[in-house]
Amino acid sequence: MSDRQAMPLQDPKKRAQNFNEVALGYTDEMTLAEASRCLECKNPKCVDGCPVNIDIPGFISCIKAEDFDGAIETIKLTNALPAVCGRVCPQEVQCEELCVLAKKGKPVAIGRLERFCADYEKKRGVTPPVRPESTGKTVAVIGGGPAGLTAAADLAKEGHEVTIYESLHDTGGVLTYGIPEFRLPKAIVKEEVEYIKQLGVDVKVDYVIGKIKTLDELREEFDAVFLGTGAGLPKFMGIEGENLNGVYSANEFLTRVNLMKAYQFPDYDTPIKRGKNVIVVGGGNVAMDAARSALRLGADEVSIVYRRGEDELPARKEEIENAKEEGIVFRLLTNPTRILEGENMTVNGVECIKMELGEPDDSGRRSPVAVEGSEHVIPADIVIIAIGTSPNPMIFSGSEGLKTNSRGTIVVDESGKTSLDNVYAGGDAVTGAATVISAMGAGKVAAKAINEYLSN
Repeated sequence: MSDRQAMPLQDPKKRAQNFNEVALGYTDEMTLAEASRCLECKNPKCVDGCPVNIDIPGFISCIKAEDFDGAIETIKLTNALPAVCGRVCPQEVQCEELCVLAKKGKPVAIGRLERFCADYEKKRGVTPPVRPESTGKTVAVIGGGPAGLTAAADLAKEGHEVTIYESLHDTGGVLTYGIPEFRLPKAIVKEEVEYIKQLGVDVKVDYVIGKIKTLDELREEFDAVFLGTGAGLPKFMGIEGENLNGVYSANEFLTRVNLMKAYQFPDYDTPIKRGKNVIVVGGGNVAMDAARSALRLGADEVSIVYRRGEDELPARKEEIENAKEEGIVFRLLTNPTRILEGENMTVNGVECIKMELGEPDDSGRRSPVAVEGSEHVIPADIVIIAIGTSPNPMIFSGSEGLKTNSRGTIVVDESGKTSLDNVYAGGDAVTGAATVISAMGAGKVAAKAINEYLSN
């Protein structure tokens, strides 16, 4: 069995100073070599790990036959965003984790093969999809992120008239405002959205549901409604100094950098404070994105401050490795206790305390416990809080009957149906902040249920 093909990357020192894509993609030769590692199992488990049910053995078989057209066609039968998924989906804990090769070595690089197929199609030219005959049924999709785009695509393929309502001025949700250019180029997101539009989906941007129209008004206007509004309301620690100038939520920081193009100054004049000593609080993918973006904006030192240890970091392993290669400092088992004030209410450092791991909490992870007398100060002029998000309650204005739980997320059944008759929901609005692919999977489940509802 040949070795797994390594992903070609930009040199760490060079990429730390630009926003170009870090992962360069497989060549044709590398793709064929990697596909040849697939054992073509009689009972493949990899598909069970894919939230959007891609025929993984089918598309890899096409690659082996050098039928790249057939490979991308197979992928797009169930996935309308293959170039996105091939880049940001955590395959290592999904399809690749169930690959039989993972039992004794490294699994087939399924995600990298998917990316190659999607990129091949872009170079060749995307074949416009065939629009089915209209059923006359109408669906409103609130939110143009991964869940909404997936639900819209699947429903359009069934012949329903679909309208997406997006609150921002560009479609894509977290794909556009959250994930940086160096991980997911925005041109790729635009191309994937354009494909969905070609299915007949109408997209209305700058349209805030809860303000311009209420959910109840949409329920009257459309036969069904899907809520894919994500989790865009940032959480804070509630410590002293979080109101100082130079303290950002990761949501705001990344939105300024990505959606508002602050990194392209002076072509774009979006204001953003460029710090020399930046602290990012949190250990997930969003924290890695914020830290690596701050470094590219010119910081001398960027530190990840996380209250647990390295084994507990929730970010993808490859993102942690990339961050370390680029020079991000990891201050683990460390927790901020207050943000220190300098002149004119600016940040002048962060007081932290050392932590140690105690007994497991409800999540199964060992709880961090403060080490008495270990207080210390880390120099900082920018602090970015990346400890999670929750759904924005604005969407619920004008719809008192929509049931939510204590976390502010929407309550649904296994099909995505909410407490309201013709309203379904999926993605981060239901689960809280999670992955792009899990949101897409929820969009597919809800779209299937909506189609059945409309058909009956």
